[in-house]
Amino acid sequence: MRNLALGAAAAWLSLGMASAFAQQAKAPPADLTVLPPVPTNYQPGKTSWGEPDLRGKWPIDFLNGTPLQRDPKYGDRVFMNDEEYAERTKVADARQSRYEKEGESNKIGIGHWAEAGVANRRTSLLVSPANGRLPAMTAEGKRRAALMRSSWRKGQTFDWVTDFDTWDRCITRGLPASMFPFQYNNGIRIFQSPAIVAVKMEMIHETRIIPTDGRTQIPNQIRNWLGESRGHWEGNTLVVETTHFRPGPSATNIGTTGSPPENDTPISEQARMTERFTMTGPDSIVYEVTYNDPVVFTAPWTARLDWKRNDKYESFEYACHEGDVQIRNYITASRAERARQQEGK
Repeated sequence: MRNLALGAAAAWLSLGMASAFAQQAKAPPADLTVLPPVPTNYQPGKTSWGEPDLRGKWPIDFLNGTPLQRDPKYGDRVFMNDEEYAERTKVADARQSRYEKEGESNKIGIGHWAEAGVANRRTSLLVSPANGRLPAMTAEGKRRAALMRSSWRKGQTFDWVTDFDTWDRCITRGLPASMFPFQYNNGIRIFQSPAIVAVKMEMIHETRIIPTDGRTQIPNQIRNWLGESRGHWEGNTLVVETTHFRPGPSATNIGTTGSPPENDTPISEQARMTERFTMTGPDSIVYEVTYNDPVVFTAPWTARLDWKRNDKYESFEYACHEGDVQIRNYITASRAERARQQEGK
């Protein structure tokens, strides 16, 4: 996976890519607080049934290291200045070199495990609110967050499978978390057929099925971990509305650089996610997602990611359940520690 990330890095500065990342790679815009609008003048190829053709592999491994939330020191700036960008490039280059250094020392570590991203000028994936930070939680959101259980949370004891979240248990990473980069398994592939768009995600190998034929929503009593999606076309942009999320401990943003450090972002029955997929060139898509959960957050928030095609990217088997011995290990270790402490009293 890492060599694919390097291949993506080499293609990142392609002049034909109309993404904001590529436009701002060499020099920052005059106003660092303004994100250019999504280009809409590109006319993508069409499928045999007449829809814009989004099919292909769109891994987001190269975005690893771009924080979800903005460091407050940047204020309302969407982009870094030259000095800040040079520092991020230095850090990204150091991460890229870990693979070779481990090979030279005949050791395998994080350099072989994590997919190092490529430096860009964006201060955060979040573009709204203007400060690039997640909105504050409501009182009810905080109450629900306090009830959540996860191996990501500090100081927690474990006694049964209910002490773990859905990602720990290899059920799902949830949405919109699954559409954000992580340290590995960043493959995203889009399939299309008449009336259906499918988005396959490498992490946990989930596939989102998105009908585009105008069918009615499912009954409100039915709730899914990834919600229920309905898509439609606005010109050449695929717009996807997702509702019917299953409330519970599925992660909203855990694991992404710059996200809250613990899995403490609950999902309520009123959560709604709106996505826009816009091709801006033959090998580029601007992906926008607005997440609105009035039970949990005091305001909606929006993230924008610039995707790049990489049809050479390979996704391998994700045998999560088969190798998930850590649930048992957490429980047995936690029980043993509590017994040792009890004996010491």
